[in-house]
Amino acid sequence: MSKPVVNIWGTPPGSELAAVEPAPWGTKWDLRTMTTSGTAWVFYRSPGEKVLRRPVILADGFAPEGTNVDNLYDGLENGEYPFISTLRQAGFDVILLGFADRTASVLDNAEVAIQCIMQTIGEREGEHPLTVGGFSMGGLVTRYALAKLERQKMRHETANYLSYDTPHRGAWLPLGVQAFAHYVKAHWGGEGKPLYNLYSDLINSPAAREMLRWHLATGTNTTLDVAAGQDQARTDFLDALERMGEWPQIPRLLGVANGTGTGAGNSIPADSPAMDTPGPTVAAQLRTQGQGSKTVARMRELDQAEVSINTTGFPELDGAPGGLFPELLGGASNFGVANMLANLLNGAAAQPAHNASTFVPTISAVAVADIDNHDALYSKIDSDYSSLHDFRCATTNEGHTVVTRELGEWIVTKLKDA
Repeated sequence: MSKPVVNIWGTPPGSELAAVEPAPWGTKWDLRTMTTSGTAWVFYRSPGEKVLRRPVILADGFAPEGTNVDNLYDGLENGEYPFISTLRQAGFDVILLGFADRTASVLDNAEVAIQCIMQTIGEREGEHPLTVGGFSMGGLVTRYALAKLERQKMRHETANYLSYDTPHRGAWLPLGVQAFAHYVKAHWGGEGKPLYNLYSDLINSPAAREMLRWHLATGTNTTLDVAAGQDQARTDFLDALERMGEWPQIPRLLGVANGTGTGAGNSIPADSPAMDTPGPTVAAQLRTQGQGSKTVARMRELDQAEVSINTTGFPELDGAPGGLFPELLGGASNFGVANMLANLLNGAAAQPAHNASTFVPTISAVAVADIDNHDALYSKIDSDYSSLHDFRCATTNEGHTVVTRELGEWIVTKLKDA
């Protein structure tokens, strides 16, 4: 499998990524707003070029801390499909847009995207329109930015909007994983314990609260109905998006999904064991999401009362068609996050039953339906219901934001034909 563009929960403190070659960007723009900042790295269409002619802006996604352009470029260029060099060979100038804080509110980082769009227009030679979009959260950032520019009657001169496995209708992180991360921080975290705090802090960051369809802020006893559990930050974000008209109206709206469009899931069974650690410091059992009334997590510190997370009416989200949760170092992902924390506390080396689950369901990435409905999750995609003008789904369910030849070639062809 190709490497993902972003590692959504980052590298645990003290771990080291494999060395990557420096990204061969030609120009760098520092972008600052009232609330945050970012950087744009310009990769001109040919070496030695210093003029923008056919700009494609691609925004980074959610992850800890700020964008590292070398890692971002490496993930886009050195996997299965050399996305950046292929775009450049096709005559496009590629602008990678990064953020100083990738956990900041989508609305705040959208202001950075607006600055990048306006600077691109100012630096461009000629009148060739822009392509603007992004990966995962970056697709939401640029969607909002373009819509806001239109609402303010400002010319963004963008012909194509592009989203890559973006959670337009929300992302999914198992509630048991969320609760266990908070439980670990509350009982064993604090100052000087960065790894015990990391995942809880990420889950409770502004961007995560806005993207996740269901969010838990603490690891306490909870019974959550499918109709509830939307964080106020997500409600506020959706309201803000609605005030901007939901979508930009001028560009052609393009999108790709790392999940299948056939209704075929990833074979992760519903309501089945996902992680079981018996102690001695903490005992925890997590299960994949099932329909009906289910207990998805039980957690107990030695000699303390058990905490349980219960759900009612949820669909079978973990096995749904969609982009799979990105992997951490050592192969841990999603349920593996909880397992890694349990191993730290207990000194054990048990492996989770499932190392991933769906993170962005296909119906969310191509904006055809809300992810609350089981039948919609597992149905063949009907393009008539999509908010996008055109989209492509993967042949198999693959890693979230992985750039495959299948999806990369579709994008390049669409942009060349525009």
